[in-house]
Amino acid sequence: TAIRDPATPPSRLSALGRAQQRAYRALVRQPRLLPEVLALVPPALRRTVKANTLAGAELRKLSRPAARLPRWRIVAPVPAAALLASYRAADAKLAVPWQYLAAIHLVETRMGRIRGTSSAGARGPMQFLPATWRRYGGKGDINATGDAVLAAARLLRANGAPADMARALYAYNPSRRYVRAVTAYAEQMRADRRAFLGYHQWQVYYGDTLLPQGYPARP
Repeated sequence: TAIRDPATPPSRLSALGRAQQRAYRALVRQPRLLPEVLALVPPALRRTVKANTLAGAELRKLSRPAARLPRWRIVAPVPAAALLASYRAADAKLAVPWQYLAAIHLVETRMGRIRGTSSAGARGPMQFLPATWRRYGGKGDINATGDAVLAAARLLRANGAPADMARALYAYNPSRRYVRAVTAYAEQMRADRRAFLGYHQWQVYYGDTLLPQGYPARP
């Protein structure tokens, strides 16, 4: 409720977003708590709580963390206003709803916090495989946020967006769990744009291990 309230000072968003994330992670780990929680939250937010919990549960089932922590660097994200400008520019150019681009960015790299290559060899803020980048990246930089977001929009547009977002998302990652998770996050932002401000504060967890900004620590 506080995140979605325009009167909330921007200085509070970091703490609110992280508290929100911790709450949803608790619900994903202990789904038996969901009915009790739903009875306590305002009725207008019950659908939101269900959607965010579903998304987290689908992603937890989809990911299989390795025994060793990944060789990533965790950095500060691009400011929310700048990210929103990149998403909207791609939306204006290719008619791919910006909320879906933001949701992909959230799922893939926590909106650019993760710097590193995936186990499958995907790179950059939107996690493109080299062959896919050659097809959709144009002359852009795979590691540049604006270029990567625009390339993601090209991929989605070429595979059915905006008319069939489920098909387009499946082309991005051929997993029904992925499609459901990204859709759930995107639809929250479509219902209330300020939901984006909460997601923008979410941190990086590898399984149940928090990888804070600055990971790995330097001697």
